Amino acid sequence: MRIERKIYLDKVVESRHNGMIKIITGVRRSGKSYLLFDLFADWLEAEGVSSDHIIKIDLENRRNKSLRNPDNLLEYIDAKMIDKEMYYILIDEIQLVDEFEDVLNSYLKIKNVDVYVTGSNARFLSKDVITTFRGRGEEIKVFPLNFREFMSATDKSTELAFEEFMTYGGLPQVLEYKSEERKAEYLKALFAETYITDIKERYNIKHDEELEILLDIISSNIGCLTNPSKLANTFLSEKKVKLSDKTIKNYLDYICDSFLVEKSQRYDIKGKKYIDTPYKYYFVDLGLRNARLNFRQLEKTHMMENIIYNELRVRGFNVDVGIVPLVIRDENGNQKRVSYEVDFVANKGNRRYYIQSAYRLDSDETVAQEQNSLRNIDDSFKKIVIVGNPILVERDNNGITTMSVYDFLLKENSLEL
Repeated sequence: MRIERKIYLDKVVESRHNGMIKIITGVRRSGKSYLLFDLFADWLEAEGVSSDHIIKIDLENRRNKSLRNPDNLLEYIDAKMIDKEMYYILIDEIQLVDEFEDVLNSYLKIKNVDVYVTGSNARFLSKDVITTFRGRGEEIKVFPLNFREFMSATDKSTELAFEEFMTYGGLPQVLEYKSEERKAEYLKALFAETYITDIKERYNIKHDEELEILLDIISSNIGCLTNPSKLANTFLSEKKVKLSDKTIKNYLDYICDSFLVEKSQRYDIKGKKYIDTPYKYYFVDLGLRNARLNFRQLEKTHMMENIIYNELRVRGFNVDVGIVPLVIRDENGNQKRVSYEVDFVANKGNRRYYIQSAYRLDSDETVAQEQNSLRNIDDSFKKIVIVGNPILVERDNNGITTMSVYDFLLKENSLEL
């Protein structure tokens, strides 16, 4: 099955010949290797690059075990370069090579070499890219399939495909399995045997029960405001486990560093400042989140919110949780402070969107509740409510746009509708 991942291919193509090492990162099994070895390599050949000038090295393949030695890898690549034409070096799982930064840096000053590598979440994180390459590496983060990519690989109706996407997520391998049972088995095994193992090995976690409990809590509370102190209280009250705020914060950082979960910070829209805590956490793939909970707690309200968050991130937005603080008068005429929440404040460059996720708008009261925060924002950026049922895009007298989640996910320019 060939899935065209245009968003990421365009980024890789745009980064060609920029004098930097291109590092493809992201959660395991999200399609990093496929992007490099299939989509990008095919694109290069279509552009006239000879196949013998595209050097592919899969370091996970045991047949290439000797190339995990840095000197052997250098010797192998050098032997392939026999002329002055441009060579494209594509290396999968570069972190398996000792002193890999020295190997990659050895090619930075060679004019006819362009280097692309993937790194797994076990031993190669975003912060590793920053500290290891110090301005000489460019990170391209790959997410699991978004709904538009998912739809390109299924013949189901939009509504049925969305139900499947919400339940089993967008890891490409999931689409290869026909039965729901096989999809569930794959995701549960992947979470337990790969993602948790990666975190434990990287951070040398010996007693992993607390980590597993924390993953359960985060999975159960996607899109809910929380912080280490609140989670510590949950551990004590519900699990009868005493765990310090510091340990919980470390574990949360480990989970985020593994690309499994992302943290969204609160932003005071009127005060134009960030609020330290609490935060919201979202899974990069809902199938993994649901597998962690054995496919219980499938609350569509929270799951759709998570999908919208992921789509905004795929489109390159920085995404915060918005707060609109107000002073109002109660029924007795007394002043009181209230805060309305905006699900997402999406920023990219000079563009900003305020977005509410509302799975159902069943009454005028629900509509008013969802729009309260948006109506109290006094700037000119676009305000959008996304609903879970198919509707025509509409804009009211307050300038608030309401659209279907299907339009939002499937139309590339949906934020401009």
